[in-house]
Amino acid sequence: MGRTSRKRSTVANRAIAASAALILGGGGLVAVNVYASAGEGRSGQEQRIQNAGRQMSTIDCPEVANELTKVPRRARATVDRELARMDTQITDAYKRFADNKVKLERDPKLTEKKILKPLKAKRLASLKRIRSALKRAGHWQKSLDSLAPCTMRPDDDSTNGGDPGGGQNGGQGQNGGQGQNGGQNGGQDGGQGQNAGQDGGQDGGQGGDGGQPPGNGPDASDFVAIESVEPNIQEPQPGEQASTGNFTTECGRNENGLFNSDNVIAAPGVSNGAHHKHDYVGNQANNAFASDDDLANGETTCNEQGDKSTYYWPVVRLQNGQNEADANEDGGGKDGNVGEIQTPSEVTLQFAGSAVSKVTAMPRFLRIITGDAKAFVNGDANANASWSCTGFEDRQLKDKYPICPADSQVVRSFDFQSCWDGQNTDSANHRTHVAFADENGQCQEGFQAIPQLKQRIVYDIPPGPGFAVDSFPEQLHKPVTDHGDFINVFDEDVMNKMVDCINTGKECN
Repeated sequence: MGRTSRKRSTVANRAIAASAALILGGGGLVAVNVYASAGEGRSGQEQRIQNAGRQMSTIDCPEVANELTKVPRRARATVDRELARMDTQITDAYKRFADNKVKLERDPKLTEKKILKPLKAKRLASLKRIRSALKRAGHWQKSLDSLAPCTMRPDDDSTNGGDPGGGQNGGQGQNGGQGQNGGQNGGQDGGQGQNAGQDGGQDGGQGGDGGQPPGNGPDASDFVAIESVEPNIQEPQPGEQASTGNFTTECGRNENGLFNSDNVIAAPGVSNGAHHKHDYVGNQANNAFASDDDLANGETTCNEQGDKSTYYWPVVRLQNGQNEADANEDGGGKDGNVGEIQTPSEVTLQFAGSAVSKVTAMPRFLRIITGDAKAFVNGDANANASWSCTGFEDRQLKDKYPICPADSQVVRSFDFQSCWDGQNTDSANHRTHVAFADENGQCQEGFQAIPQLKQRIVYDIPPGPGFAVDSFPEQLHKPVTDHGDFINVFDEDVMNKMVDCINTGKECN
C-alpha cells in the first residue's frame, strides 16, 4: 500500500487541512475538507465545522460484551462472530441513514421505521444465537433482548463525561486514578464497522460553505492547543519494594507497511473484523486467522529475534481530501476511513516495573487490549487514550487531539494494564483477566504485577485540526476512542531477562 509520512514545510507557506465532514453521497463516501491558509484566521471555518457536527446523529447501541463476562471456550467462536456481525449491522444502518439523511432528519418516525427497527431485529437475531451458543456450552445466560434497541443522538451529545477544557479527567488514562477491571466495558475493536464508501474528496468544490452536510468527524471541537493545557501528570512514588528497571524492545515504525483491518484478539476468524486499518510492528503473521502456533513461527521486525510479540494500533490519517491506496478496500474507503496514512516518525516500546512490588513474567500469548474503540458511545470507563506533543508531554489529553506548535510533533501513548489474574491469557470481554494498578501502584486482590508495556508513537504531521485515528462510524473519529493491542510472544529466556532487568533496577534492551 502506498503511504506517506508528511514532513513539515514553513508554516507560513503551508495550507492546513481541517476535516469538516464525511458524507455518503450517491456513489459512496465523500471526504469534504475545508482548507485554511496558515496565515488566515480559522474562527469562521471552525464555527462552520462545529455547526455541522451538531447536526449529525450517531447510532447509539448498548455494548453487548459488557454482559458477557463468562463465555465457555466451546462458545467463544460463535460469540465472537456474532459480536462482529452486530458491529457490521451498525455499519449497514449508517449506510442507509446516510443515503436518505435529509429525508430521515425531517421525519424521526421514518428514522425509527427505516433504520432503528430493522437494526433492532437483526440485533435480536444475533443475541438469540449468542444465548443459544452459551446454552449449548452449558452456561446459563439471562435474556439479552434488552440490549437490542439502539437510539439516535446528536454528535455532540457525548456520554463520556470528558473534560471540555482539555480532557484531563477520569477513566483509565495514564494520569493517575486508573480504573479497576470490575465492571469494565467490553468495547473492543473487533467488528468495528464504519460507513462504507469511497474516498472521493478532492480539492474542487470544497469551499467551506456553511451548508455542507455534516459527517463522521472529527470536528474543530475535538482539538485543543497543547499550550493551553496545564501540566497534569501524576506518577505514584516508588516504595521500598518497587521494581524500577525497564526493558526496551526496538521493532521499527511499520516502515514495511503491514496493515490489515482484522483483529485477532477481539474478532478471531473474522476477515475485516475491525473495519479499520491497523499499523503492525513486531510479529508479521498477525491476521484474523493467526493461531498461537502461527504467531510463534512468524517473522518479527524486532531487533531482538526472541521477541515475536505483536503490537498494533489504528492508523493515523491526514484529513486532507487525498486518496490513500486503500480508498476502495475494506478497512479503508469502503469502511469510511479516508485520507493519507501516516508512518510514525518514532515508536518506543518499553516495559516498566511496579511502584510497590517486583514483577512476575507474563505468560506466553497473553492478550491485552487497552483503551476502548467505542468510548464515545460507551463512555470513558475503559478509555485510555493519551495525546500530547513533543516538549509538552507533562500535559496529556484524553478526549482531545493536540494542536502542536510548528516545531513540535504529535505524540500518542498508552500505558497498558500491569496487573494479571495469574491464570488466564484472555477473557470473554478481553479485559477482566488484566487490570490497572490503583493510583498508588497497587494491584487489586488476586492479581499480580507484570511488566507494564508503555507505548509511545510520534508523528511528524502538520499542526492544526487536520488528522484523526480510524474509528467506527458512531465514534466519529473521536480521540477518546484510541486504543492499542498486544500479544506476548517473547521467548521464555528473553522474558526472564526482562523480568530480571526490571526487578534489579537495570535498563536493558
